[in-house]
Amino acid sequence: MPLCAGSTRRGQPPDTCPSDAATGCPSGSFRSRDRLRPDEDAARWSPRAYSTREATGASCARQIAYFTTPLLLDDDEQIRDVLIRVDGIDADAIVGRLDDPEVAAEYARDRAEARTAAGTPAESQGKTAVSDGAVRFTAPSLVFAVEGRRLVAGGWQPILAYDVLLANLDPTLLRRPTPETPEPLFEQFSDGLTTAETAALLAHGPDYIPDFDAAERSLVQLVADGAAIRDPLGQDALWRLAQPAEAGGSPRRASATA
Repeated sequence: MPLCAGSTRRGQPPDTCPSDAATGCPSGSFRSRDRLRPDEDAARWSPRAYSTREATGASCARQIAYFTTPLLLDDDEQIRDVLIRVDGIDADAIVGRLDDPEVAAEYARDRAEARTAAGTPAESQGKTAVSDGAVRFTAPSLVFAVEGRRLVAGGWQPILAYDVLLANLDPTLLRRPTPETPEPLFEQFSDGLTTAETAALLAHGPDYIPDFDAAERSLVQLVADGAAIRDPLGQDALWRLAQPAEAGGSPRRASATA
């Protein structure tokens, strides 16, 4: 489970983001937001209150929008503008529930759980914060819990840190072979992938090193072939499979998107 409720840092510039190479986050170059989002307004969103598809699709879209646009994500219309682009979810229904008591209650539960980091491995690593009295996890902390076992990855961690935690929780997990091209990845990640995410998924070996340039070349080739679409995103892009109406059966038309 992610533990980062109410984690916007006091005083943090509203248009900052860790580098793409470190996190896979395509940070944006845009005008600063008019204001920071108050923590209290985050109470209008809790993934637990929605279906798995709504939670994953909407959470990803909101995070990308926060780091790559000046949108204010406590504004109903701006939230709708973000969510309406996500396939498989009802943006109007999600926005319509933002003030639902169930959503507020689930957020309160998230917020309280996020403030239980005292004495955890995250605190021993210096990956916690105290902003309102309690020791809280910082984004993007993850806690893996299975059958009474609980493993903590506090704050920003290298991807291999999550790999070793999952291997300890379940050594029988199936590892899929690395594809030769990015195209098969989009079957699992239909909402699209950034260049850094694609590079990580294409890297070989147990202690892999992503090759960002090679990944981008492969993605550009898919666009040139009419198989993928490149949507500009901050200083990078979100790559996704081309739908028939977008590709139009013409490599030249698809490549113009790159």
